[in-house]
Amino acid sequence: MPTITVQEMAQRLGTETVSDWVEVSQEMIDKFADATGDHQFIHVNPQMAAMTPFGGTIAHGFLTLSLMPLLASKVADAPQIEGVKMGINYGGNKVRFLQPVRSGKRVRGRFKLIEFAEKRPGQWQQTNEFTVEIEGEEKPAMIAEWISQIFV
Repeated sequence: MPTITVQEMAQRLGTETVSDWVEVSQEMIDKFADATGDHQFIHVNPQMAAMTPFGGTIAHGFLTLSLMPLLASKVADAPQIEGVKMGINYGGNKVRFLQPVRSGKRVRGRFKLIEFAEKRPGQWQQTNEFTVEIEGEEKPAMIAEWISQIFV
């Protein structure tokens, strides 16, 4: 992975990176249901979910959102900022779930850098438009504007 300075990162506004594909398996959905306590049948009961318009189980919307770190780790050419001590989630400006991810489908992340600015010495704020695409589908599963704090 290429290493760049924070100043070089700030010059990358508008650039996009794309992750490899990741399968959203029923096992992944079930584990997420266990972790969150959200066992709604549409997520965990294939027989009942088959009778819905989706025709089977679907991933939780928050599971789709939580795939951000996994998908970010699957971006082969993502530049690494030199001297980073840590990065933290700061929040989101918006999140929209546009269509469900069916169990067994593959998704990938598209990350577009829309802001990178120094907030105080050694602390940078990064905002990415994060889109989760579903393999073989025209409409994405989700679009979010997500903010991180980067400490160097």
